[in-house]
Amino acid sequence: MRITVIGCGYLGAVHAACMAQLGHEVLGIDVDQAKIDALAAGQAPFYEPGLPELLAEASATGRLRFSTDMADAADYDAHFIAVGTPQKKGENAADLRFVDAAVTELARHLKPGAVVIGKSTVPVGTARRLAELVKAAQPSAELAWNPEFLREGFAVEDTLRPDRLVYGLPTGDGGIKAKQTLDEVYTVALGNGTPLVATDYETAELVKVSANAFLATKISFINAIAEVCEATGADVTQLADAIGFDTRIGRRFLNAGLGFGGGCLPKDIRAFMARAGELGADQALTFLREVDAINLRRRSRAVDLTREILDGSLAGKRVAVLGLAFKPDSDDIRDSPALDVAGQLQMQGAEVIATDPKAIPNARRQYPELTFMESTPAAIAGADAVVLLTEWKEYRALDPAATGELVRGKAILDGRNVLDPAAWRAAGWRYRALGRP
Repeated sequence: MRITVIGCGYLGAVHAACMAQLGHEVLGIDVDQAKIDALAAGQAPFYEPGLPELLAEASATGRLRFSTDMADAADYDAHFIAVGTPQKKGENAADLRFVDAAVTELARHLKPGAVVIGKSTVPVGTARRLAELVKAAQPSAELAWNPEFLREGFAVEDTLRPDRLVYGLPTGDGGIKAKQTLDEVYTVALGNGTPLVATDYETAELVKVSANAFLATKISFINAIAEVCEATGADVTQLADAIGFDTRIGRRFLNAGLGFGGGCLPKDIRAFMARAGELGADQALTFLREVDAINLRRRSRAVDLTREILDGSLAGKRVAVLGLAFKPDSDDIRDSPALDVAGQLQMQGAEVIATDPKAIPNARRQYPELTFMESTPAAIAGADAVVLLTEWKEYRALDPAATGELVRGKAILDGRNVLDPAAWRAAGWRYRALGRP
């Protein structure tokens, strides 16, 4: 098929490259000329494993190209909307300016019979409103909503081999046409047996935010239990193992620690609460306020524990911070718990030496007052305490004895509960972790 992807940020760039890899002819469109130039040269504007190789392969076939001119979309059959929906400043609600602008501009260039497919995460009710806009501009065009479920660090895999597909469709003949278009786009995935849920606009919109709200709730649940564990001397990791054997609960996303961050979960649950309030259903989601609060408390608790392992004072202490991205295998620092903690440590008097395999350039722009080191040994050298905040593989594999030879003080905070406490304590370290004795 001939496909456009409007918005070439994290979601759009990955989707465009993957669609070209699957054999479609793809045009990526974005207003950012620098971003378009980089993508056209096969360079990913962010770190995502496998994406640079995919961009190079797709571009070499001639099936993938990029533009800043929406008029170039006029001859294409299907158009994916993949622009960002950030949180409004000073509010919980989602900012839909970019979605509205993209659809409004695209609608001017739609050919008869085209299908516009939303992928951006939007408040329920957005698709139906945008469908009217599309119909007003091109009566024979249709709008569908096809939410994404990408995990950063696994986005290429999740796009090429999704665990499910969801279509939000209009009623009648328009829905049949839109479904046929989506089925053709996802021929490979459907042929591989990927489950499909074809539904209405509202359900499709709610699927994504409901999934994120559930995951956020599960993470905050185990972190709330971690607070009780700290008060009683229990071990939250063993507790999570025990309850995780119950198939109704499961072990995934029961990893207590610093909590969640990134560009999806925090802003999506806040936007969900805001939209529920607009609909008069705010009481149904009041629990999400505590989910958010528990998550934010983990950050201040990490600072408190760092102060504790430094005998009650951060002032003038050299603290090595390992990890700045909100999760490993990403350079994304949006609402990153790790970077937030690093900043708090600095503001409370510590001399912070921070490192991360990929996120230093982004972190430096946000926190120029921090000191950054490219290598782990350089960051650790002479430290009074080591604080592990993002669970990159190289940090999980640190040798306690070898690390102990580099520091000034053997004190470590395991902010992600990924180290072996017995091994570190046997090597003479003062070890603390969130939710463990």
